[in-house]
Amino acid sequence: MPKHAPDTFSVVADIGGTNTRVALAEGLNLKQDTIRRYSNSDFGSLEQVLRQYVSDEDGVDAKAACVAVAGPVRDGKASMTNLDWTIDKETLSRATQSDTVAILNDLQAQGHALGHITTENLRGILEGKPAPDHAARLVVGVGTGFNAAPVFNAASGRVVPPSESGHANLPIRTEQELRLCQYVSNAHGFPAVEDVLSGRGLERVYAFLGEEAGDHRDARAADIVAACEAGDDARATEAARIFVRILGTVCGNLSLIQLPFGGVYLVGGVARAMAPHLHQFGFGEAFRDKGRFAGFMGNFSVQIVEDDYAALTGCAAHLEDLLSA
Repeated sequence: MPKHAPDTFSVVADIGGTNTRVALAEGLNLKQDTIRRYSNSDFGSLEQVLRQYVSDEDGVDAKAACVAVAGPVRDGKASMTNLDWTIDKETLSRATQSDTVAILNDLQAQGHALGHITTENLRGILEGKPAPDHAARLVVGVGTGFNAAPVFNAASGRVVPPSESGHANLPIRTEQELRLCQYVSNAHGFPAVEDVLSGRGLERVYAFLGEEAGDHRDARAADIVAACEAGDDARATEAARIFVRILGTVCGNLSLIQLPFGGVYLVGGVARAMAPHLHQFGFGEAFRDKGRFAGFMGNFSVQIVEDDYAALTGCAAHLEDLLSA
């Protein structure tokens, strides 16, 4: 007797730089007892990971499969930013024995999850004005890297265009931010948003402040956040303040570009770690500091997604749209 009924469940996966999480979904519902985590270093390709998962789930005969990858997706093919892996639809179909397959950028998957996340997994940061359910939204990922994607609800279904927003230029508002921009440019040749608004970016801000002070101590992002919470390292506090204000500026810029009247949603481990400090360090002020459009910025709410499995839910939601089309 098979463990799972055939052609009933979908295989959904969230592939990060270090680990891959895979689960079975029945419609929009993840089967919690099927969520498994695999270390990418133990496998030579995503196909091997998925084949292992299918085997671990008693050779499950899935009806569809969708994966979210931390990297660009084009023409049904994905390349990982921090892994030497590539995957296309044919490979995904072969690995899972599924006829309906899809490949999403990880931010696209987060966008497809919006509206399917419970309220207890959403932390309010800024209030906005009421908007209809079909209003555009914006998902912003701050973690190992940075990215953002608009979310549009069309008559034909939800559309989440891919993006590589983290590789746009850093905004500059102050003399200090100009010096930070030059510091990043000297190290990396180009001052990109991701070079500051990410885990490694926070570490760079800390190092920049140390260079200006003649104190060249380095610190990991987790230690910077911990020191900021403990209040025992003034440089960590200042690094977090700079990070938060630049994050507010960038999110405000993206909001003016996309007009997400349905809200801005921050996702990712660094966004969640910084959540307690956003008010204190002026996220809202930087977000709304748009001159004569400052009042207009009050249209946009900002929330943080605190659901670890949102990308998996987004993959399941996208497959439901495909299967019902």
